[in-house]
Amino acid sequence: MTTLEDLWQGNIIPWEMYVRDNPHLKSLLSIAGENYDKLIADLTEKQMEILEKYKYTLFEMNSFTEQAAFKYGFSLGLRLIVESVMTEL
Repeated sequence: MTTLEDLWQGNIIPWEMYVRDNPHLKSLLSIAGENYDKLIADLTEKQMEILEKYKYTLFEMNSFTEQAAFKYGFSLGLRLIVESVMTEL
């Protein structure tokens, strides 16, 4: 199977690879989880609803920026390849 086929089939998931192999990020995620648990312990139902809306908004913003960064990085990589090939000609 080619790399493009693997990517299409979901066999290559770049963001998971980064998380899996990054101990610093794992540590930060653990700290964030602990702090989240402490935060929600004393929230009212209304405050919890507001927090969930806030989390969803952050998720949407992160998803958008990560997708834009991926597109830009992919495009930049292709342009670099094209330039290097054109320079060789």
